[in-house]
Amino acid sequence: MTAELSDPPRLRLNEHPQRRQLNREAHARPALQIAADNRVSYLAYLHRHISREQENWLCRELAQQLGQQAPNPETGQFQLDAPFGRVRWERHGEFSSFTILAHGAESSPFAQPALQALPAAWLPLLPGNVLVAAHAALLSPGALRLRIEDLAAQCFNGHELAGAEIGDGAGRAYTDFRIHPDGFSRYLLADLYMGRRQAGRMLQRLLELETYRMLALLALPVAKSIAPELAKVDEELAELTGAISGAAADSEPQLLHRLTELAGAAENALSRTDHRFNASLAYYDIVRNRVAELRERRIHGLQPFQQFVQRRLAPAMDTCRAVAFRQRELAARVNRATALLRTRVDIRRERQNQALLTSMERRAAMQLHLQQTVEGLSIAAITYYSAGLIGYLFKGAKAAGLPINVELATAAAVPLLALAIALGLRRARSALRRHGETSGAPSG
Repeated sequence: MTAELSDPPRLRLNEHPQRRQLNREAHARPALQIAADNRVSYLAYLHRHISREQENWLCRELAQQLGQQAPNPETGQFQLDAPFGRVRWERHGEFSSFTILAHGAESSPFAQPALQALPAAWLPLLPGNVLVAAHAALLSPGALRLRIEDLAAQCFNGHELAGAEIGDGAGRAYTDFRIHPDGFSRYLLADLYMGRRQAGRMLQRLLELETYRMLALLALPVAKSIAPELAKVDEELAELTGAISGAAADSEPQLLHRLTELAGAAENALSRTDHRFNASLAYYDIVRNRVAELRERRIHGLQPFQQFVQRRLAPAMDTCRAVAFRQRELAARVNRATALLRTRVDIRRERQNQALLTSMERRAAMQLHLQQTVEGLSIAAITYYSAGLIGYLFKGAKAAGLPINVELATAAAVPLLALAIALGLRRARSALRRHGETSGAPSG
């Protein structure tokens, strides 16, 4: 029996070097456990102008002032326990966040936010560029037995609320999606039978919904600012495309230059905004996933989170998607127009080159005929001078007493001299041609 209950022998596994690191990723960012009457403050800021070393220093300062051990700077997240509750810091791809949990109930859920529990000397060190700031409170069911109008008046300055039962009815969540005079949004949760873990997960999803909703909307100002630029490029492209069909040869280089500048402007705008649009659409998908994970049930008289996202965020994302598509389509049209005009210029140049080659061929033929004529004259001239020299030779021989008829011998030598000179020039020309072909061929 003892042998059966004992631990099995450990095997020496040849593990992948990253196996345990990858497994720890599933447990790297556990949700906070929140009990009723807990208060939470949440800050998310873009860290594009803040280095990792600055954030690590900020976290070490907080740990030191809370009397805790300094966090590991390589983890990208840490959690500190404090007398008032808990502090969590997380670093993501484009932003970082602080979540502060404080215990204890107050007369009003937002009368003393959890953020005020942090050391007063550390709070001014918080980085700027804050995109999301929210206070949240988890209350017991009995604390929210108010009419929706009274709840809005007491906790949300009378604003219209959005909310729903979440977790298949295990709790309720309310917000107005507004920034209040203190600079914070507000979320109110009622724990019907969620428990600490589920309440923490649901609040985390609500805060992530708010964070990624704001991150997704970062593309909207970009889309609105670039729309006039795209309209201008579209108008100029239509003008240039219309001018291509009737363009004269001398105006084509100018048109090609303008199209090249237009293509550069389109690609520059695409490189400046493409990342933002792609990131926003990815954030929008995360928002929809977080809404789905809430598992909402409608509360009569309230707009649920899914409906709010569909009505308020979806049109903005459609605008961004349309501008991104138009921008890519416009860049493609500019490239097609440029390629069309470049092809037309190339065809015209090929025709000019063909005409030039034809002209050069005619000139070469004329030069060949002229060269042959000159060669004939050259043979005649060389033969004439050679016959004269032969004639002097024969005269000298006759003067020396040889019986030679100078005129007859000279006349007989002329054909032989002409034939010899013609053959010599032909061999010389053939040798030069072979030398040119050999020198022009690639070696080896």
